[in-house]
Amino acid sequence: MPAPPANRAQALRELASLFLRLGATAFGGPAAHIAMMEDEVVRRRGWLTRAELLDLLGATNLIPGPNSTELAIHVGHRRAGFPGLVVAGAAFILPAAVIVSAIAWAYVRFGRLPAVTGILLGVKPVVLAIIVQALVGFARSAVKGRFLALLGIASAAAAALGANELAVLAWAGALAVVVPAAARRRSSRRSPSPPAAPGVAPGLAPVASLPLAPVATLAAAAPLTLSKLFLVFLKIGSVLFGSGYVLLAFLRADLVERLGWLTEAQLLDAVAVGQVTPGPVFTTATFVGWILAGPAGAAAATAGIFLPAFFFVAVSGPFVPRLRASPVAGALLDGVNVASLALMAVVTWQLGRAAITGAPTALLALASAVLLVRFRVNSSWLVLGGAAIGIALAR
Repeated sequence: MPAPPANRAQALRELASLFLRLGATAFGGPAAHIAMMEDEVVRRRGWLTRAELLDLLGATNLIPGPNSTELAIHVGHRRAGFPGLVVAGAAFILPAAVIVSAIAWAYVRFGRLPAVTGILLGVKPVVLAIIVQALVGFARSAVKGRFLALLGIASAAAAALGANELAVLAWAGALAVVVPAAARRRSSRRSPSPPAAPGVAPGLAPVASLPLAPVATLAAAAPLTLSKLFLVFLKIGSVLFGSGYVLLAFLRADLVERLGWLTEAQLLDAVAVGQVTPGPVFTTATFVGWILAGPAGAAAATAGIFLPAFFFVAVSGPFVPRLRASPVAGALLDGVNVASLALMAVVTWQLGRAAITGAPTALLALASAVLLVRFRVNSSWLVLGGAAIGIALAR
């Protein structure tokens, strides 16, 4: 068991320092963010075991909101209670929100996005190496037998063929509960009992019954006000599962089609900014808020979309150890964990196809892997070094 912090104040300072740095350097989307957290929280600091972090990651897939941000919030909660929850989450979000606000200011002033091609050219191969290293480590903890290995492979295949992410997670969790239980019944030669109706595993009942954060309902064609802007993003943050593409669908339905606050071109620019900047992809909301209502709009939209994540983690976090202690809920969590890694693996493959564009980027990915595994170079420094190399290569 990792050692607890010497005192609460020290733990909060450590959390703020770590997640401010990660928020400023964690390029590459949720898979990369999770990989960097594993490097820092498990390998370097020993705050959690890899199995504990994996369980927290699985728990983030059972609630709405941005997974990597919720994982940061979970880590803060485990390290320093409710104050740690707030500090870790806010520190991870703040740098990205500031960077996106600066880009939004330039966008409003000059009418176009700044060029980031060179930065991404060098960052993507580095991020690829970081994710692969984390996947290998997570797999050692998650794959506890042949059945879970096959379940992970099947989940990856389904995701690669275009299956919905939530469906993959749900089926993997259900199969991890049902199949071993059926095998145990057959081996014990007991009379088969009627299968339980599909529903929530007993150990998950406390989480499944959690109340959702308030969902706003706005009148059609409502005039733009800060309160209504906040409520739109509060609703999205309260109900959104899945990837950045799901976020795009929600934003388009609310802001373009229903309210008419954004054009299609502005929406695509907002999503692009969320994808190419470090930190949470949900800071797309910061960009949208700024172009609609300036700094106050950016603050309202950012607060709205991220507040539900703090709420859900605060309420569900204490139940994660209970999930692991329950045989049924623990099996479900095992299934969700291997499916989560399968989804990360598919994202990594897609990222690799985009990141490795020639010999220089291939060499950069290989060198990053060696520095990370052999010499344990901090992943944040690798990302910054990759950005500098990418700028040089693009000239």
